[in-house]
Amino acid sequence: MTQSNLGVEPEVLMAIYRQMARIAAVDKAVQAGLSAGKFTFSYWPMGGQECIPATISQLTTTRDYMVTTYRGVHDQVAKGVALEGLFAEMLGRQDGVNKGKGGSPHISDPSSGSMLTTGIVGAGAPIANGLAIAAQERKEDRVTIVNFGDGATSIGAVHEAMNLAGAWKLPIIFLCQNNQYGEYTRIPDYTASTSFAARAEPLGFRGVRLDGNDPIAFYNAMKEVIGSVRAGNGPVFVEALTYRLGPHAGVGDNNIAPAEELAAAKANAPRGKTRALLLETGVATEDQLAAIDDAARTEVDAALAKAMTSVVTPASETLTDVFADIDCVPRRGYYPLRPDAEEPTAETQVMMMFEAVRDAQDLAMAQDPEVFLLGEDVADPPGGVFATSKGLQKKHGATRVRPTPIAEQSIIGAAIGSSLVGMRPIAEIMFADFMGVCLDQIANHAAKQRYMSGSATHAPLTIRMLVGGGTGGFGAQHSQSLEAWLLHTPGLKVAFPSNAYDAKGLLLSCIFDEDPCVHLESIQVLRGLKQPVPLGDYRIPFGVAKVRREGSDITLISYGWQVNQCLTAAEELAKEGISAEVIDLRTLVPLDYARVLDSVKKTGRALVVHAATEFCGLGAEICSTVNEELWGKLKSPAVRLGADYAPIAYSKDIETAQIPHAGSIAARVRGIINQR
Repeated sequence: MTQSNLGVEPEVLMAIYRQMARIAAVDKAVQAGLSAGKFTFSYWPMGGQECIPATISQLTTTRDYMVTTYRGVHDQVAKGVALEGLFAEMLGRQDGVNKGKGGSPHISDPSSGSMLTTGIVGAGAPIANGLAIAAQERKEDRVTIVNFGDGATSIGAVHEAMNLAGAWKLPIIFLCQNNQYGEYTRIPDYTASTSFAARAEPLGFRGVRLDGNDPIAFYNAMKEVIGSVRAGNGPVFVEALTYRLGPHAGVGDNNIAPAEELAAAKANAPRGKTRALLLETGVATEDQLAAIDDAARTEVDAALAKAMTSVVTPASETLTDVFADIDCVPRRGYYPLRPDAEEPTAETQVMMMFEAVRDAQDLAMAQDPEVFLLGEDVADPPGGVFATSKGLQKKHGATRVRPTPIAEQSIIGAAIGSSLVGMRPIAEIMFADFMGVCLDQIANHAAKQRYMSGSATHAPLTIRMLVGGGTGGFGAQHSQSLEAWLLHTPGLKVAFPSNAYDAKGLLLSCIFDEDPCVHLESIQVLRGLKQPVPLGDYRIPFGVAKVRREGSDITLISYGWQVNQCLTAAEELAKEGISAEVIDLRTLVPLDYARVLDSVKKTGRALVVHAATEFCGLGAEICSTVNEELWGKLKSPAVRLGADYAPIAYSKDIETAQIPHAGSIAARVRGIINQR
């Protein structure tokens, strides 16, 4: 072969080699430092896979989006993440690209287009869809490339993401870097598939299988693929065949590979092959290539040395970046009194909660073109299973109200990805019980992204969840109050309105908040109580509870549909001369301890009521705080009342008995008041 029939411009091949040299130098420097005890951190070597990102770097720009995995240091280097910041991040240092809070498994660098790195296998694919949605909706020619290993092809998140991308013809490339091992397991031991690329065709788009160790063939094939996706022809699945020369984690060689196989893989390694090709065709001399290698080592050594001088990210940073505002972080002894909003004076209309929710979404979409809805059955008809989006698709269009497959991971992932680049998605999860299907996306990605990225990126999305219970007939998998799952996950704001007025005001606050918010809506009151709701825009601030009824003998603290049960109980107790104050928390994170504590100081007694299981519920947290803060000032200890420790029964009689209701709340209060 000569330069004339090389198949690619010589300068392109040189540029690819230059990136390979940089990647190899980074890998060598990290492994040498770890082996010498110079530093310690988790590391997943990428030796043998250099050609894939090095080649792609010649076909994309920083405008194009990338999502990758914990093994993707080579992807980060080729994408253009500054090496000094990359090394400092690996070291957990203050000057890291993400303040040392994410480490190499969680790099986010919007300036280079490296939007998200996940430490969870396959989880990046649904999020990458969201980035592609943003580009598609904004009519940009950006391409999103999501990298993952062959092992990720077994996980449901990848299948869900591919299905959604095919249905919506998203501008995304699913890039499987097939290095022959899913962590420590060889491909034939975990799947009977002989081609991962073949999985794309049944989902309605193209899959191609390429040699990820051949820079010329890979470049030419990827040039066509990227051009096609950029032109709006929909997604492509690329299976790039390569080989992982190192272990799953740590340093050295792949210690589970047969010796002959590993030797052959080393002989076929892309950097050596490319170097030999450059020499053979006369594109470069030995001196020129040595100079490139030396320059790469010099760049890497200087960046690592500089990173080593950076200060370890201090403990004083612990609570920074959990939320945009550190005052929203719950912590013992800090109970700020946040001001309530003024009551709106706009014209009102009598609404049920589902109508107020629909009105809030309609108003937000009219105000901001970056607000869009996605979820199962949200389109017209039916406009949502509970009619909370009825008429909105007809009014705002099919790309603003997107009915999704029945696939909660893909729904939340798409919302996360689009929010990373400034959109404000509202993702509907039909029942809160289904949270379990997508909890990884909520808890490990939406909640943690601001923190892991050191606020380089954040996810201003809203997740609406319908909460069953109290209606009968839904049973154990459609009736659970699972807010405790969310409350135990730092990074999520949680609202739980008890009425239509609050539902609209809180939902609007969620939509335009800079942090991920979960808006829980009780089905029991969705089509129950009616009340006047202002037609204009108004916001109910987070962390501001509301006294629904004043009293002097005991404080009832609740949220959601249980507030109304407490109010009914208070009316019954008043007939007996017991004066109960009822506080509606409205938001659970942040939680308004200031107003709760002030009320309990006045009454001397507290009962926290919720439909969630009493054991390990929010009531335990509130009671503990009240008892700690007001010890010696209480007439009796603060106590809680929640659901029995059993799945919610289909039987109406059992459900009524197992969840707090006005009668059981009143009985509990009598016991507290009368105790000696």
